[in-house]
Amino acid sequence: MHPSDPVACHDRGPTPVSGDATARLRVFAELLLRWNGTLNLIAPKDAPVVWERHVEDSLQLAPLIPAGVERAVDLGSGGGFPGLVLAIATGVRFDLIESDRRKSSFLRTAILETDAPATVHACRIEHARLPPAPLVTARALAPLGRLLPLAAPLLASGGTCLLLKGAKAAEEVADARAGWRMTVDAIPSRIHDDGVILRITDLESI
Repeated sequence: MHPSDPVACHDRGPTPVSGDATARLRVFAELLLRWNGTLNLIAPKDAPVVWERHVEDSLQLAPLIPAGVERAVDLGSGGGFPGLVLAIATGVRFDLIESDRRKSSFLRTAILETDAPATVHACRIEHARLPPAPLVTARALAPLGRLLPLAAPLLASGGTCLLLKGAKAAEEVADARAGWRMTVDAIPSRIHDDGVILRITDLESI
């Protein structure tokens, strides 16, 4: 990724989650599949593997959440990945930003059904009026160069971004360094062979 960027490795086992959280995540997954026929929350081919490809993918971020974080902002929450999954699994309160009104309706229903500590904001990310949070998350939302200007105003000083990325993550980091100073840890995904989690701290525009 970059000579100074440390890389951590994960085993390929599932992320430990309490029995209660697992049960509520199952409720969420079943609800998502019921809504998927009309909203296309996930690709139809992913329906049989929604837990492995989407829920477990999101859960990878749970052990990376810094200690003491009580609130987070999730950008472009879509079908609830990763923000709603993390809210259910960890109890961290998430602000979920999703501009699509129908997807926002799904998220609100899922929050009610799972008793998740989350709030939906049906607006574009740049229009969100939220206090900065110590954690910002996103999954496959936009290239890093476009994502960081959206994340930065919502990230508290000293905060952390946890971003689920694909095969072009290294290229995106290199491009983004033209406009940003940051510390990047690149953590290989244990769900997708070409996936990576970017843990970004010390974010500052140039």
